[in-house]
Amino acid sequence: MDGQQAGLHPQRIKIKATCLRLLAAREHSQKELVTKLLAKGWAKDDILAVIEELAQQGWQCDLRYAESYARSRINKGYGPLMLAYELRQKGVGDVNLDDLVRTIAGSWQNLLEQVYSKKFGRDACLDRQEWAKRSRFLLQRGFTGTMVSALFNHLNIKF
Repeated sequence: MDGQQAGLHPQRIKIKATCLRLLAAREHSQKELVTKLLAKGWAKDDILAVIEELAQQGWQCDLRYAESYARSRINKGYGPLMLAYELRQKGVGDVNLDDLVRTIAGSWQNLLEQVYSKKFGRDACLDRQEWAKRSRFLLQRGFTGTMVSALFNHLNIKF
């Protein structure tokens, strides 16, 4: 046992090992780690102490997790509303998504246009039902109604 672990409670050593195994596979938010570790039956106080220690040592970082998660979701074509919602669900809400999308796609509007073009192509004349279907798809991806309307205006799409 090394000097740092000598003072640790045996449960905390196991918790730390599990955390490190999880974090080696991918980034995790603190909330995700707590949820997974509680499911294993460990005490919440021990879990929180270990996670705090790992955060101080740089092994766990909610901001790094959020950026990694958001980058993945942006690359899959999800918009700002969906990303903000998902990050809040995962216990992380303080991420500048605009800066992140700027580095990946240029802007939310560029990302929206990429998502639309990949899914639907460039048909400019749609019937009302098809226009509504396409709008719903983009809204469900987390883009705002204003963004979708601006896209249709920009692409000169009418119904």
